[in-house]
Amino acid sequence: MTARVAAVVVAGGRGYRVGGEVPKQYRDIAGEPVIRPALLAFLGHSRVGAVQPVIHPDDQEAFAAATAGLKNLSAPVPGGVTRQASVRAGLEALQAAAPDLVLIHDAARPFLSGDLISRAIAAAEQYGAAVPAVAITDTVKKIDEQDMVSETLDRGRLRTVQTPQAFSFGLIVDLHRRAAAAGREDFTDDAALAEWGGQRVRVFAGEVTNVKLTTQDDFARAEARRMAALSDVRTGNGFDVHAFGDGDHVMLAGIRIPNERGVTGHSDADVALHALVDAILGALAEGDIGVHFPPSDPQWRGASSDRFLAFACERVRARSGVIAHLDVTIVCETPRVGPHRDAMRARIAEIADVPIGRVAIKATTSEKMGFTGRGEGIVAMATATVRLPWNAS
Repeated sequence: MTARVAAVVVAGGRGYRVGGEVPKQYRDIAGEPVIRPALLAFLGHSRVGAVQPVIHPDDQEAFAAATAGLKNLSAPVPGGVTRQASVRAGLEALQAAAPDLVLIHDAARPFLSGDLISRAIAAAEQYGAAVPAVAITDTVKKIDEQDMVSETLDRGRLRTVQTPQAFSFGLIVDLHRRAAAAGREDFTDDAALAEWGGQRVRVFAGEVTNVKLTTQDDFARAEARRMAALSDVRTGNGFDVHAFGDGDHVMLAGIRIPNERGVTGHSDADVALHALVDAILGALAEGDIGVHFPPSDPQWRGASSDRFLAFACERVRARSGVIAHLDVTIVCETPRVGPHRDAMRARIAEIADVPIGRVAIKATTSEKMGFTGRGEGIVAMATATVRLPWNAS
């Protein structure tokens, strides 16, 4: 019988040593929060049946934003004052799932691979307690109180330990409860707790790329690595047109602009956002706006088009991609776009969750030619550039 496997992803720390006001697990690396790829690695593994996040009580909103669109993720539980207390909270939350094995992982290690997860599961099945580790390549010195070398250690017998650490579920739950009852909350990892409880812990091969992000230099290297991985650069185009009709305003790029006439359309007829949605979906080869929000469906009548753009942007993030640039050209005789350009850029940047420097708005007339020149309607053309991992479908 195949063992049931669950994962606890610990994200309850503050992580301020790296600098800034945002806990490091929610900081972006190339447009993706640190915690997200770690969760995706477990969610995408065929052997992992439940993924239990543990977060700080103050981070509900940040967690929700970082995990938007992820499916089959258990609701987060609040962590404790120490890492150990947070792990225990995650383990207790998994009781109803009754897994046979559990993998315990730090959210600040975003680069774990599926192969590492598989090795962790295999080691736990065989030994009951196992940790990934890598050999030390530098010479290691022990120093005294005066910072003088007192001993050179045999690096051949030394390892640096990583996560996910893998255990028989019943074993590690019992050990955490025993440690809590004994007033021991000082273990820095679960292997140390297991050793305290008399459990022998097996070491298996870790990955040098499975780094823990702690310093600003770590984040700089992670950013470079992530951008290198996003080597599938795609461009999509979008086009939309709406006729003028009754009304006293138009919606353009999410901004309400007073106008002598409105525009006709099933939703709010925001021609700029509609073109952008099609451009992004085109880059993803996921159809067009009408496929996902058919005008025949009454629920979209009068709907705000920012919902459509947010959906398209989330489709990029669901595939571990980032939006590199959004460019819109608006063609009309009225209204004048120039006075609203910066507000439009800011609104698109807000909806898409990208820096405003990655959003361009341009406007022109058709020199009185054609239906736009006659003031019968308004046109928008858009281009979206996205970056996806090369192995994305």
